[in-house]
Amino acid sequence: MKEQLESLRNEALEQVKSAQDLKSLQDLRVKYLGKKGPITEVLRGMGKLSKEERPVIGQLANDVREMIESAIKEKQEHLEMEKIKAQLAKESIDVTLPGSPVQVGNHHPLTAVIEEIEDLFIGLGFSIAEGPEVENDYYNFEALNLPKDHPARDMQDSFYITEEILLRTHTSPNQARTMEAHNGKGPVKIICPGKVYRRDTDDATHSHQFMQIEGLYVDKNVRLSDLKGILTVFAKKMFGEDRQIRLRPSYFPFTEPSVEMDISCFHCGGNGCSVCKKTGWIEILGSGMIHPNVLEMSGFDPKVYSGFAFGMGPERIAMLKYGINDIRHFYNNDVRFLKQFKRA
Repeated sequence: MKEQLESLRNEALEQVKSAQDLKSLQDLRVKYLGKKGPITEVLRGMGKLSKEERPVIGQLANDVREMIESAIKEKQEHLEMEKIKAQLAKESIDVTLPGSPVQVGNHHPLTAVIEEIEDLFIGLGFSIAEGPEVENDYYNFEALNLPKDHPARDMQDSFYITEEILLRTHTSPNQARTMEAHNGKGPVKIICPGKVYRRDTDDATHSHQFMQIEGLYVDKNVRLSDLKGILTVFAKKMFGEDRQIRLRPSYFPFTEPSVEMDISCFHCGGNGCSVCKKTGWIEILGSGMIHPNVLEMSGFDPKVYSGFAFGMGPERIAMLKYGINDIRHFYNNDVRFLKQFKRA
């Protein structure tokens, strides 16, 4: 039996040494050390041995088992390390190669212009006021000196949900709501950016949904010259320090007097070109002194308080600023168009 164990040991160690993978090694473990393996069979037959032989053969069997287990463990560690090395070699990365560029998103040109305008007016002491896009007819029209039978309502063909609820046609309702919330006490100095909606045919210069930014300043002794000063600063910051402005008489139901603001053409310097239609001036926004009726309906005493308001379209400003010829580019989500406007 001693010779059998020694032969078994030599055979097992030789096969373990020759094993090429972990599966073969596991099969050898089961073959020699399993419950049905030859060492177990030897130990089961020890009852047939004499008392003198049992401890000798038992010790030898245990030694053989430990040698085989040790050889298998050592071989297993070797095979696992070889597997890791092979995997690392397969998945190796050349760190000297240039990395893949990170795609960084851009500000949408419309968002960039709106944020630029907001930053400008915040720097001038204005705060931002927001309101609902689904608006009450009273705040959208009546509180702005546009009663139900007023012909100027036709200037803003509206999306009505019910007879009294509609999608707002301008952000002026925010002005009325804010003034009302002040309970007749000034000052009120806000800008109101947001989406507005009108029943219009979409083309290169019109859209049924667009952005608007309106401004409002109410306090004691506010004058038209204050409005001109604010708008001059705006024009110079947005279109260049050499810009000039002019105010032309106009009509808006909620302001009196009302004026349109033009800026000297930034493309030709006022000499006349296709951008300014040979006039040297470009129309930018509408404005005026707040109508006494609007002040009164919002709780302000028009004999004590006065104010001005203005409204502009960020799309128009962005189109002029970046030379964009079609308003629909802002809403088509064409990545080729958007990639032209790099993050500052």
